[in-house]
Amino acid sequence: MKVLISGGGTGGHIFPALSIANALRRRLPDTDILFVGAEGRMEMERVPAAGYKIIGLPVSGFDRKRPWRNFRVLLRLWRSMRLAKKVLRDFRPDIAVGVGGYASGPMLEEAQKHGIPTLIQEQNSYAGVTNKLLAAKACAICTAYPDMERFFPADKITLTGNPVRSAITDASSISKEEACRMLEIPADRPVVLVVGGSLGARTINESIAASLDAAKESGAFILWQTGKYYADECAAIAATYPDTVKAVPFISRMDLAYRAADLVVSRAGAGTISELQVLGKSAILIPSPNVAEDHQRKNAEALASRDAAVMILDADARNDLPEALTSLLANRISRERLGRNAAKMALRDADEKIVDRITEITQKRK
Repeated sequence: MKVLISGGGTGGHIFPALSIANALRRRLPDTDILFVGAEGRMEMERVPAAGYKIIGLPVSGFDRKRPWRNFRVLLRLWRSMRLAKKVLRDFRPDIAVGVGGYASGPMLEEAQKHGIPTLIQEQNSYAGVTNKLLAAKACAICTAYPDMERFFPADKITLTGNPVRSAITDASSISKEEACRMLEIPADRPVVLVVGGSLGARTINESIAASLDAAKESGAFILWQTGKYYADECAAIAATYPDTVKAVPFISRMDLAYRAADLVVSRAGAGTISELQVLGKSAILIPSPNVAEDHQRKNAEALASRDAAVMILDADARNDLPEALTSLLANRISRERLGRNAAKMALRDADEKIVDRITEITQKRK
């Protein structure tokens, strides 16, 4: 079987794509898998590092704030559509899988034009424009949230959840004490894990800086992933609180960080939320306002409405995060309730369920 997997741009798209590929390889070792991503994006490094072939399209996102710049975007899109045709002609996939990201749209649209079955993996609680356009001709749509019939044809939807990195789930045997020891942070205090993405999130970093006095008074310890853009600035702030915070640009062992954490502060990307649910972690979610369709806010609302997380809007975070941290750090019962409710929302083995649909579609076609 030949499977083409398209998408990327962020870890939230890349990790599920790799999880699907790995599940295919486990079940059907002879499967030929080709990734298609966007030139210059992180998938062009992460996918080969995981042992898979990838081709880059010269595609980029539309500039909504400066529409006069979109002539170049349209030119790249046209070039990407032509290259997508060549990819299909050379690789001849049995199915094309789209996981979201810049390359997913043109690649799946060309596959549909050429009669190749397509499967969409929609990670968010609010579907993006591209997936809504592709849905009409897709064979299957795998979703992470219920009630997605408002976006997609009901007969094509399979509720699978989002694939979660196996390294995250495989660390369940590691104790908090051991994880803290390996991360070189104290294990005898509540640990707050702060993540704003590999590049960083200015609002989260500024809000954490404003919360350090509150954290110190509560006796908590903060493991702070600052992102590389803000590493020096945040390190200087952390140096004034040596017994309260450890600031690092990037955490490579997120499995250990999650095991150590009693509370997580993060953005509300679909992948992060799925990890919090599978692990049953209590969290304060600060959705990014700079994403298409405001989908992070809708992701966070899906948890907050079920008492499975606390949501603070980006504009309010600098003022509201210190009090929210203080309240949750002082109330273990509330933290545990949030974690239990998050775990109730978890959909496990998503990668295997998606592979089920892939094999069903290809077998039916043959």
